[in-house]
Amino acid sequence: MNWISNYVRPRINSIFSRRETPDNLWTKCDECGTMLFHRELSDNLNVCTNCNHHMAITPRDRFGALFDGGIFSEVAVPTPIADPLQFRDQKKYPDRMRTAQKSTGESEAMLVAAGEIGRTPIIAAAQDFSFMGGSMGMYVGNAIIAAAQEAVKLRRPLILFSAAGGARMQEGILSLMQMPRSTVAVQMLKEAGLPYIVVLTHPTTGGVTASYAMLGDVHIAEPNALICFAGPRVIEQTIREKLPEGFQRAEYLLDHGMLDRVTKRTEMRAELITITRMLMNQPPAVMGDLPAPVPPASPAEADDTAPKK
Repeated sequence: MNWISNYVRPRINSIFSRRETPDNLWTKCDECGTMLFHRELSDNLNVCTNCNHHMAITPRDRFGALFDGGIFSEVAVPTPIADPLQFRDQKKYPDRMRTAQKSTGESEAMLVAAGEIGRTPIIAAAQDFSFMGGSMGMYVGNAIIAAAQEAVKLRRPLILFSAAGGARMQEGILSLMQMPRSTVAVQMLKEAGLPYIVVLTHPTTGGVTASYAMLGDVHIAEPNALICFAGPRVIEQTIREKLPEGFQRAEYLLDHGMLDRVTKRTEMRAELITITRMLMNQPPAVMGDLPAPVPPASPAEADDTAPKK
């Protein structure tokens, strides 16, 4: 035996037999720095198991956990003009769109779906903050109108998950026009007597907060979500004063009457089922995947079904 057998050969074998470890197996929590295993984090809906910090979640992952069995069908949304203003800053608007579509796998910043939660049919819409900051452009306006029209057509409540940095500057005044358009869509639901529930997630800011995100019959927020029109840094620079601790966070807004509930993401589905069935004048949902209980028979029916002597 020599150094070739003792050292070189084992070293070569270890190099060629080494297995590649994927880089996305672990995620570091932005709040507490804990390393979280990807499956454990996914099972907990992207909520840190150590500090309960709510991380970003895509609309498809959210709908997969929201709808019964993760089953839903997408609602078609009209596609607007691709680049109405021929906008260009450091990059062309179409180039930014292609980059966002490639990185997220989605065509735009909002997904609309139909399905059931707790055997209750609903229409749901969710914004994707990873798609250009969830910015509200013409497509988002079309998506909200399509969601409202589908809800009115099928007589279903609409649940909207907001997450946006505001209007999309690449579409200029056309993006700002989505504020009144979305307000009209919400009014369609109110005239039809259908519930409109808004779940505000981190962050919900700008023109989104100034329009459809604050027009719901019930407003629920995820813990520590930033909800505002102008951000705290802009306000501090304007008034030259230090803002209170937790200013414009979900818990602060709840204490000051701007929200109805602050609910953890892992408890959101049960909360929405209860509220939706209550607003639709339906009995409480049956827990678990069980058939609905059979109502008790009236005395007359009991006499008819009783065995004859």
